[in-house]
Amino acid sequence: MPYELIGLLAALAAAGLAAGFLGGLFGIGGGAIVAPALFYLFGAVGVPDEVRAHAAVATSLSTIMATSVRSMSTHAKAGAVDFAVLKAWLPWVAAGAGVGGLAAGFAQATVLLVVFGGGMILTAAIMGLSSPSWRLAADLPTGPARAAVGSGIGALSAMMGIGGGAFGTTLMTLCGRPIHQAVATASGFGAAIALPGSLAYVVAGWGQEGLPWGSLGFVNAPGFLVVALLTSVTAPLGARLAHRLDRTLLKRLFAVFLALMGASILWEAMRGSA
Repeated sequence: MPYELIGLLAALAAAGLAAGFLGGLFGIGGGAIVAPALFYLFGAVGVPDEVRAHAAVATSLSTIMATSVRSMSTHAKAGAVDFAVLKAWLPWVAAGAGVGGLAAGFAQATVLLVVFGGGMILTAAIMGLSSPSWRLAADLPTGPARAAVGSGIGALSAMMGIGGGAFGTTLMTLCGRPIHQAVATASGFGAAIALPGSLAYVVAGWGQEGLPWGSLGFVNAPGFLVVALLTSVTAPLGARLAHRLDRTLLKRLFAVFLALMGASILWEAMRGSA
């Protein structure tokens, strides 16, 4: 096996283990780690700039199915998941993810990088600056407002390759839900975003040239298998730890990391458009 391939698989494995743990701990689905990692890994193995952002985001999104299910299952055993919220919100979140995946799949690389990097900075701001004590409303929105907000969460998350946990957690805490219930319930958004979003990326990327070996459209199957397998191993560990720790400092440190990654992605976008 070529040394380059061994290095790639080792890097994928490290990203998968870290993403699973952090996804379970913070309710973020792991994509905030996997997507930028894959973006730079695919660049290192020669994937063209025109398609590597699409491949990274799409592959990251596909791995969230495993992380989300395992993380939500662990939170459910602790009695923290509000399944009534999931039942009401998931159809809209899933619809938005499908539309977002198609839009991103057909977008130019620079546009996707701007959404990707800007979204990471937004996620960092949400994680680092928001407080569980803040309140925007007495309860979660219903009717047309639920449809609009849920679809927006799904679409933006699919375009970023993340599970929507940060957006969902913030929404629920702002609407009066306890932080542990918000983290646990938002972890269930991931599968509803990942499945339709990934299928949309497969359709949009079918027949594209320059994609890494083993790709189905923009979704890279080897990357999906390695990362999904390892995230599903460590996600329950992070979810269990989430119920024992004061996560404020950790969240702020992780927010700084996300902001730096987002700024790096935006720099890549500016270089590509120059």
